[in-house]
Amino acid sequence: MTSRSADPAPAGGPGAGPAAPAPLLALNRPPALSAPPPRPPGLGPVRRGPLAVALAAAAALAAYTGAVHGALPAVLLLLGTGLGVALFHSRFGFTSAWRQLIAVGNGAGLRAHALLLGTTATLFALIIGTGTGLFGSDPQPSAGPIGIALLLGAFLFGVGMQLGGACASGTLFAVGSGQSAILVTLAGFVIGSVVYSAAWPLVADLPALPPLLLSEYVGWAGSWAITVAVLLAVVVGTRAVQNRRVPPPVGAVPTASGALRVIRGGWPMTAGAAALAVLGGAVLLVSGGAWGITSAFNLWGAKLLQLLGAHPEEWAFWSRPEQAAQLAGPVLADKTSLTDIGIILGAAIAAAAAGSWRLHTGLAWNTAAAGLIGGVLMGIGARLAGGCNIGAYLAGIASGSLHGWLWAVAALAGTWAGLRARTLFGLANPKPGDGVC
Repeated sequence: MTSRSADPAPAGGPGAGPAAPAPLLALNRPPALSAPPPRPPGLGPVRRGPLAVALAAAAALAAYTGAVHGALPAVLLLLGTGLGVALFHSRFGFTSAWRQLIAVGNGAGLRAHALLLGTTATLFALIIGTGTGLFGSDPQPSAGPIGIALLLGAFLFGVGMQLGGACASGTLFAVGSGQSAILVTLAGFVIGSVVYSAAWPLVADLPALPPLLLSEYVGWAGSWAITVAVLLAVVVGTRAVQNRRVPPPVGAVPTASGALRVIRGGWPMTAGAAALAVLGGAVLLVSGGAWGITSAFNLWGAKLLQLLGAHPEEWAFWSRPEQAAQLAGPVLADKTSLTDIGIILGAAIAAAAAGSWRLHTGLAWNTAAAGLIGGVLMGIGARLAGGCNIGAYLAGIASGSLHGWLWAVAALAGTWAGLRARTLFGLANPKPGDGVC
């Protein structure tokens, strides 16, 4: 038994009306699955100790940040905490979504991406198009140059995602939820970022074209319309692929019922997409820049080297005025670091409330090796491409920037290569005959 709907009557047959256009058929037909979606399991009891610690840490750090650095950094920390809650409760995945699409043709995750991208694009158009900002900010779109560094970096990031088992945002919320094994991937992320900044003079002048923003040619309304139209095509395309390949359903996550589901999870990915879009729009509104993740890993690595007696401030990368100011300043005054720390704390709160926070101490050598290599590739790739699945893919597409779409294409190609690289480490990939993917 499958969840595929009955085929429509042939056009011109008895009682048949005019044939519907192909895109409309693709939207109306439920995406096919090889088996009904599994029933989600119930949640365990609330982990009261970890929940109390995570709540106290988030509140204390926000209060300290506000007192020492001002209201804006404290707000960014709290917005990051909200992002962590939404990411964990919805298990909003980028790595898994691309893996499921490439491996077995399940496009549910990518359709959730389309909702996130479309909602974020709507908010960006409203905020940037009207010049609305808080705390004196001047909201700006995220646009990057189009060249070899973008394509190579996104490809490496796609490979690294599949080896490391998580993307940039996924790494942070996995760490917060107690999955200590993912710390290896985070360490690789930091190492790769440091390697990039040390080798920056070698890649700083790779051939590239200037950024291309749709709003500069068709205005913000036109940019929004084109972005949404392409996202609708993505939805139609993934439905068509899924109906042809009939993949296994996505595994269900533990969930509460009724009103408790808001606090304890799990949320549908559509709810997660909406929450992430609103919170990401709020980051833009208060800071003037889109939500990002990976530039903080570069800063953390440089700060760690300074603690160990090294002098990264003498490197060409950190000698530039903007980077020098970032390195000289405190971590809790860095926008991206604040939201990253908030994501870890928010995921800890959500995981403890869901009863699933626990430290995972066992780590097989192959998983550790793949995680470290994957993290290094993502660290290098994100810096080459000027962003990750959040800073380039989400923020770029939502800003109407061509580089966001090109990042997605190159990262999907990297995902295809990464799935094959996983087998070298004995890591499994979804298969058509699986019960779930």
